[in-house]
Amino acid sequence: MNGELSALVRHFVDLRDGTHAGSVSRADKETHFVREAELLAPFVRQALTEIDETLLLRTGTLAESGVTRAADGGLDASWSLSWPEQRAAGISPIAIYAYYGAGFHHPHLRGATVRDWPLNISSEADAADQLPILRAIVAADLHNLVFQADFSIVPAVTSQPKQPGAAT
Repeated sequence: MNGELSALVRHFVDLRDGTHAGSVSRADKETHFVREAELLAPFVRQALTEIDETLLLRTGTLAESGVTRAADGGLDASWSLSWPEQRAAGISPIAIYAYYGAGFHHPHLRGATVRDWPLNISSEADAADQLPILRAIVAADLHNLVFQADFSIVPAVTSQPKQPGAAT
């Protein structure tokens, strides 16, 4: 079973057992969430950097929040990638959010425009297994942001000459 599906199975087992990575109490689950965010961070940065280098032509600015206490009492961590064209269009940056809401049984991942994926990792290998999911969230976020503005927010597209015979 691939890593992304293994994480999904761990998530469903935790739902069945009323735990998160073996933790039962909220305090223990929060401690585990902090560790998950730390393990995930380099892979989130990798996914965002790949988009920046390939599609944003290294014009992006990466920002990280670290783990913070949310307004609802839960925990959040976020990573975002902004760039000049996105800011000029007045739309949100590409983002990955790890969050553990106060009323939640376990934490999740999401993008700025892409919704929930379970967050359930216990090792660096588990975190690395999430790279395809992180790439998909980042790519889907950029795709959805193009719908909010248009293709001109993607420097790799606007820097290329139009192909001969392309519609005008």
